Amino acid sequence: MAEYSIRRRKFLTTVAGAGAGLALTSLVGPKRALADQAPLVFPPKKLVRFPEKTDLLLLTDRPPQLETPLHYFRQDLTPNEAYFVRWHESALPTRVDPATFRLNIGGNVEHPLALSLEELRRDFEPVTFVALNICSGNSRSFFEPPVPGSQWVHGGMGNARWTGVRLKDLLDRAGMKAGSVEVTLQGLDRSPMPSLQDFKKALPIDHATDGEIVVAYAMNGAPMPLLNGFPLRLVVPGYYATYWVKSLADIQVTTEPLHNIWQDVAYRTPDNPDYTESEEHLATKTNPIGKFSIHSIFVRPEPEEVVPAGRAYPLEGLAYDAGYGINRVEVSLDGGHGWLEASLDLEIDRYSWRRWRMSWTPVQRGPYELRVRAFNKAGEHQILAQWNHGGYGRKVIERTIGMVA
Repeated sequence: MAEYSIRRRKFLTTVAGAGAGLALTSLVGPKRALADQAPLVFPPKKLVRFPEKTDLLLLTDRPPQLETPLHYFRQDLTPNEAYFVRWHESALPTRVDPATFRLNIGGNVEHPLALSLEELRRDFEPVTFVALNICSGNSRSFFEPPVPGSQWVHGGMGNARWTGVRLKDLLDRAGMKAGSVEVTLQGLDRSPMPSLQDFKKALPIDHATDGEIVVAYAMNGAPMPLLNGFPLRLVVPGYYATYWVKSLADIQVTTEPLHNIWQDVAYRTPDNPDYTESEEHLATKTNPIGKFSIHSIFVRPEPEEVVPAGRAYPLEGLAYDAGYGINRVEVSLDGGHGWLEASLDLEIDRYSWRRWRMSWTPVQRGPYELRVRAFNKAGEHQILAQWNHGGYGRKVIERTIGMVA
C-alpha cells in the first residue's frame, strides 16, 4: 500500500504563503453585537487552498484553521475537500504510511493491542452513520463583548457520513480491568513547545463504552484528508469537536482522571445549561464542554446578499442539537417582531443537521434583517443573548442582513 502523505515542502510552502498579508481583522475581527440597535458585521477572510482541499477561509496558518464557505452547507453532506480544519498543535502529521501504522490500545487492560488498518476493517463489525461535527468555538465572532480565540463565523462545522469501528468493541477486545475510570485519546500531532502539553483528551468510561463513539477510517465513503485526521479519527456524535481526536493513534484506559491544559483549563464552560456568565462575574464553577447547544443558521441568503423585490426567494438554513431531534424552526422577516414556522426536510440521521426552508417574497425595497430560531423535542430552544469568556457553545437566535432591490 502506498504511503499517504502531504509532501512536507508543499505543506510548509502553503501555510507560509497563506499567512502572508493576513489582516488583523481576519484573526481578531471587529466588535460583534446582539442588541437590536447594534450593526451586524461579517468579518472578511482570505480564501486559501491547502493540500487535498478546495478554497477555504483562513483563520490561522500554524496550526491550520480553515473555515468552510457557507454555500457548501446547501449540500446535506459536506464534501471532504471543503470540510473545515482545526488543529491545536502546529507539529501535525504530514505523512502516514498505512502499511506500518498501528492503533495502540493499552493501560488498564488485559490484552494490549496494536491494530493495523487492515485488522480494523477485517476483524471488527463496521458501522456507518451521518454525524455533524462542530468546533466548540463556531460562531464565536458574534459574541459581544468580543472574546479571544479563533474568530469563526458559521463555517467551523461539517456534516459527513462516517464508517469505522465502535470504540466499545475495541475496548471489549482489549478487556478492561476493574477500576477503570477514563479512556484517554491522542493523535499523531505534537506540541512544538516544551511549555505546551501535547493534545490529549479523555472520556469517562460510561461514555466511552456507550456504543455510539466510533473510530472512523472512512469519511463520505473515502479515506479522510490528512488535514481532517487520516488514517483514523474519533467520532463522538452530539459532542463538540474537541473530543473528535484526529490522526488517532493511542487509546489508554486509566484508573485516574486525566489532568492537563486541554481538560482543566481549555474547553471549559460555565456550569449552567446556557453556558452563560458575564465579564464582571465569571463563573466560579465550570465543566469540560460537552454536548452541542441547540442552534440554527441561514445558508441562503448569504450575508449581505441583494435579494430581488416582488419575487419569491427560497430562504434556507440548518438546525442542529445534541441528538434529541429538531421539531420546529421559526423565521422572523421583520427583525424579531413576528415569527413564521419553516418547513423541515426529512431527518437525515439522529446526529445530523436538519435542513429548514421557507419561501419569502419581499415587497419593500431597502435593508432587510432576518432571524431564525430552533426548538427540539427536549424542550430546548435558542435564546436572545449569551456570553462566556471562551466563546463556546453558541445558542443565540441568529440574524442575517442584506438589501432588497
